Amino acid sequence: MINNLMTFRPALLLLFVSTPVLHGQAFYGDPPDATHPWAVHDMNRPQPPLVTPGTPSTQDKPGTPPSDAIVLFDGTEASLKNWEADKDPAEPSQWIVKDGILQCAPGSGYIRTKEQFGDCQLHVEWAAPEKVEGSGQGRGNSGVFLMGKVEVQILDNYENPTYPDGFASSVYGVNPPMANALHAPGQWQTYDIIFRRPVFDGNGTELDPGRLTVTVNGVVTQDSTVLEGGGGHRKRSVSVAWPEVGPLKLQDHGNPVRYRNIWYRPLAKRAVEGGTDGRLSTEATTAKRQQIAVKIREDAATKSGFDATLRLMESLYYMVDAETLAQTQKTAAEFFTAISGFSGAELDAKKDQIKGLHNAMNYLSKHQVITTPYAEEAGLKKIIEDKGWDK
Repeated sequence: MINNLMTFRPALLLLFVSTPVLHGQAFYGDPPDATHPWAVHDMNRPQPPLVTPGTPSTQDKPGTPPSDAIVLFDGTEASLKNWEADKDPAEPSQWIVKDGILQCAPGSGYIRTKEQFGDCQLHVEWAAPEKVEGSGQGRGNSGVFLMGKVEVQILDNYENPTYPDGFASSVYGVNPPMANALHAPGQWQTYDIIFRRPVFDGNGTELDPGRLTVTVNGVVTQDSTVLEGGGGHRKRSVSVAWPEVGPLKLQDHGNPVRYRNIWYRPLAKRAVEGGTDGRLSTEATTAKRQQIAVKIREDAATKSGFDATLRLMESLYYMVDAETLAQTQKTAAEFFTAISGFSGAELDAKKDQIKGLHNAMNYLSKHQVITTPYAEEAGLKKIIEDKGWDK
């Protein structure tokens, strides 16, 4: 697997390269296992991508989205082109854009995004009319439909009760909110939604029922609520296969509800659908560990001496390869032979290398990554103990 991967320098050069032990990197946390391709505290795991946060909204002014957001409505006439009439997409939307606000035109019907997406973080700001008219479901009613299917209710419930599973920020027809955190009518409300769609396999078997989390004005009102098929009006919904993507819909319920600052961020796939977050299937984990091992061995080929040896040893706990193991055994033996005649200051100068190599050997045998410990492990341990470096 690693023929011609690297050329090792002579053992004497290996001895005089000083390399500090980097805790929290290799040989530190528990190694990969059958469903986790990464070690605990694994520095080989990809770093989180950099995202610049947006600015928060105020009642007078919408905030800005984070740097990686896909903006669906930013207050401009141009962003209305992201939307179409739900009843007849060939017809332009009749909803109104004025002073940076998107307002429902009662009687014109739902609108939906041309963009289609699935799992996401969604940000929506809305305001019911300042003039209070009607009661219950007839007051400031609209809705946010994720993938055109799951409704997060919009309703002016400020001192206005209704049936709980139709309350503002309910998963409509499924689950009431845990709190009523609304501002007064006319003020801007903020919904932040984490949406995970239901996932089915090719045979129609449900793998994940889907979940939805909502905060309203910074208050959690839905906490990973199971979707139960998506919900609906009057009739209990049933679990059926879902598409991978769908549009965002905003409801026309006969009230001039206003919207602003609408954006979303796609979320990574879950493990159940082939993502790399959390636990994977044993097959996916094996394949991922193989990829990581190959990448580390390629990196080892760019190094020399002690650094190369430790990097190759690190690759073993992702995937044991006989040739790689033999190469590390050879260089470990050369290192131990070279220091066997050292004493005093000579050994002190090799302290980091001796401790680092022993730590790697001990890790691989302790976690049963290799079946037979390195022959030099006990000798290095004795040097460490005799010098008091284990204290």
